Amino acid sequence: MSERERLNKRLPVFCAPMFLVSGPELVIAACKAGISGSFPSTNTRTIEELDQWMKQISDALTPNDAPWIMNLITHSSYPRLDEDLELVAKYKPAAVITALGSPRPVMETVKSYGGLVFADVVNLRLAKKAAQAGVDGLACISSGAGGHTGELSPFAFISAVREFFDGYIAVGGGISDGAGIAGAIAAGADFVYMGTRFLAAKESMAPQEYKEMVVAATSEDLVVSAAITGTKASWLRASLQKAGLNPDSLGESIERNYTGVSGKKRWNGIWAAGQGVGRSRTIEPAAAIVDELEREYRVAVDRFKRVVA
Repeated sequence: MSERERLNKRLPVFCAPMFLVSGPELVIAACKAGISGSFPSTNTRTIEELDQWMKQISDALTPNDAPWIMNLITHSSYPRLDEDLELVAKYKPAAVITALGSPRPVMETVKSYGGLVFADVVNLRLAKKAAQAGVDGLACISSGAGGHTGELSPFAFISAVREFFDGYIAVGGGISDGAGIAGAIAAGADFVYMGTRFLAAKESMAPQEYKEMVVAATSEDLVVSAAITGTKASWLRASLQKAGLNPDSLGESIERNYTGVSGKKRWNGIWAAGQGVGRSRTIEPAAAIVDELEREYRVAVDRFKRVVA
């Protein structure tokens, strides 16, 4: 079985690694539902906790489940990368997605056990650098993505990347239903990177209020701004208001002066979401979300076959 077939167990979808949202329960639920689940190592506070999470995931999954994926920050300022990589070598996730830095630091470790390396990229310059580094795949973060977002449309991004890259493409940004999955695959992607659709999953670590806010929101309830973290990202308007901020006049950056109790930043009270936010209509198990995505995907594929017949 090829690596693509392993990752495409039921649907060509990765449940994207979401900061402070993706944990073992969501990863396991996604994999058991037939799509690859992932989480960022930075969701754990200590290397011991990361070890526990990776063991929990590895012990829970069987060969009949979709494989799991790890997300690692590779920026030179991240102090735990070497320790994280030791655990990657120990637990052997099927793929590692790198972010905020060159994928080169993880290549030797992941390749040594036959894993795949994807690089998270938000523009063509970064995509070309990652391709030159020899990655197996690119996670192309497009306009409409939740959290830190890109500027190219998914279709434009796929088309441009295919001009110089013949590896795997996972594309994310505003795709939240089965028809969107089918469209991305038809456009040349291999996988869809889907986060927002799983924010309100029962297994996600998002607070109940966050999940309820996602269910109530539409794409018109989003604010794209670099003011919160210094990097352009997509935020739920209601969460900005709840934090005492004016979504319509955030300024250039409030990162240096926005603090919570005892001087601690409380970014986890300002919540991200992508343009697919309107598709989550209830808080439900990840398995139910995947079931609906598959039904929609099959309908879209059948429609495409009829149209081109």
